[in-house]
Amino acid sequence: MNFLLELDYLINCIKSYKIKMNLSLTKNELRTLYKAKRMALSQDEVNFLSKKLLENFILQFNPIENQNVNIFLSIEKFNEVNTQIFIDYFFDSRMRVFVPKIQGEKIISVEIFPDSKFEINSWGIIEPISNIASNVELDYVLTPLLYCDKFGDRVGYGKGFYDQFFNAYSNIKNKIGLNFFPPNEIIADVYERDVQLDGLITPIEILKF
Repeated sequence: MNFLLELDYLINCIKSYKIKMNLSLTKNELRTLYKAKRMALSQDEVNFLSKKLLENFILQFNPIENQNVNIFLSIEKFNEVNTQIFIDYFFDSRMRVFVPKIQGEKIISVEIFPDSKFEINSWGIIEPISNIASNVELDYVLTPLLYCDKFGDRVGYGKGFYDQFFNAYSNIKNKIGLNFFPPNEIIADVYERDVQLDGLITPIEILKF
């Protein structure tokens, strides 16, 4: 992506923030909409926007040595945020890195290291081979999503894994969503069991809830 395209993208994002939209959509509608938006991005755009997300995360939280961070491993075919650049930064900063692993109907947090071994599960998600669940205080949980609104309510893939994780895991300081897109729409069907995020990082803005 050249400089003019980068500039044009940022200008368009800023304009979209200035448009005060009150459109309310259901989770299924938002899921369909933002899956399509994300899949329309090129790999260069995904990588460029992922770097912007990392820069904004560092700007907001200034993570330091020995902090604990749980971060999802990207599914490249879905054009998810490139979290490998986050993981590389965390290891370089001497932070402890944890990733989710599905066990039955729930996810656990597993610590990984630069030499950890991984496998692909039945969902097509990369996971560590280790099954050792950690129970440490997590300074940050960087959370996958398809959409997050201006209230911190999120839309994921609809399996409920992260709501269960947030409810079961009490030692979380900051639940942070990462999204390429701004929170223009309101989620119409938020439920009592849904767990709100504490913050949202986009390529051009940082929101705290």
